[in-house]
Amino acid sequence: MTHTAHPSHDAVLRARVALLGSQALPVRQEVAAYRVLAQVSPLAYLPLLPHALYEYSRMEFAHLPETALALLAEGVAAGRRIHSMEPGRAPVLVRALLRYRQQLILMGREAEVDAVDQEIARVE
Repeated sequence: MTHTAHPSHDAVLRARVALLGSQALPVRQEVAAYRVLAQVSPLAYLPLLPHALYEYSRMEFAHLPETALALLAEGVAAGRRIHSMEPGRAPVLVRALLRYRQQLILMGREAEVDAVDQEIARVE
């Protein structure tokens, strides 16, 4: 199942149980749970997904810059999906954009940084 398909009731239940468990989850499992739950409870879980994706990109894919960039882009997309009237949207989205921007710079893709800077300015 991709994270864009509608999750089954079982997938939602497994994700909730995983997050509520007493043990700390590996970041990979945390991301998987947030991806599922952001589809059924976006207000609660979309703001948490960008940070989890950032941690995942840093911890598991620092040596694979294209994969890290894709995860950070997913975090930006999640931040954009937060309803524009939500008071916490701007800080979440700006933080995701800054992390995405940083990865672009590390990869030498300065031509794309200007567009990110412009979006940051519009959000703030």
